[in-house]
Amino acid sequence: MFPLRFACLALPLAAITACASVPLKEGGTLTSYGNLGAVNGKLAKSRTYVDGQGLAAVKTVSIVPTSFAFSAASRIKSDTDRSLVSNALDRALCVALSDKYQMVSAGQPADLTIRSVVTEVVPTNKAMAGVSTAVTLGSGAVLPVSVPRLPIGLGGLAVEAEALDRSGVQRAAMVWARGANSIQNSPRVSEVGDAYSLASKFGSDFSRVLIARKEPKGLDLSLPSGQRMKSWLGGKPKYAACDAFGRAPGLAGVVASKVGAPPEWTDRQLKSIATH
Repeated sequence: MFPLRFACLALPLAAITACASVPLKEGGTLTSYGNLGAVNGKLAKSRTYVDGQGLAAVKTVSIVPTSFAFSAASRIKSDTDRSLVSNALDRALCVALSDKYQMVSAGQPADLTIRSVVTEVVPTNKAMAGVSTAVTLGSGAVLPVSVPRLPIGLGGLAVEAEALDRSGVQRAAMVWARGANSIQNSPRVSEVGDAYSLASKFGSDFSRVLIARKEPKGLDLSLPSGQRMKSWLGGKPKYAACDAFGRAPGLAGVVASKVGAPPEWTDRQLKSIATH
């Protein structure tokens, strides 16, 4: 597989940016890898399979809480940090899929069940994240434009997921990896500062596949639905099943990310930490 460092070439060279390198690899947790397509993507690399016809009759979806492969879990010391990442991923999936499907709680009968596993984490260097935040905020106070994040100590995330029908047949799957970059990812003083934000990116990418029932091409330029905006602002989700993954930080989270605060300061998911 091609490492994500090649994706950095897609960013403007004038920005003097860098990406964390995260390998795209099979973690051994999917029921099958045989149908996955070729490597695709620039910033995020992925291999995808989707059975559009097999998804046509799907009305109800459940999400099994995301787990960590042993190798990924061993890189992150804190149970709380791992839960922040898994909940952010599942929350993004649940809210996005609510646009098309009825979401039901894990363990309840559903036409489709989604299982995701974090297969790799590149921890964010907390010290460098703090320095980057100070430099960015300081430059913004004296210059018309803040300087980008320092391209050192960036984190990353790799995930694989599949959607199984009632008979256990794989109807969609994705192996995905992405590293943070100094333009798009704000530094946060946490080992999972970057993995936390990238988890939501994966949730968005996989939900696009399931909703479209095909592998989407290009950027998603559509406006978010009303229920997505409400959930993003920290409001009640469309379906109660999504509340199992906590509420989004909303504007408080945006502000926290700009000043480098760790995600646990604003993410309202602590009630479910014990389940992971």
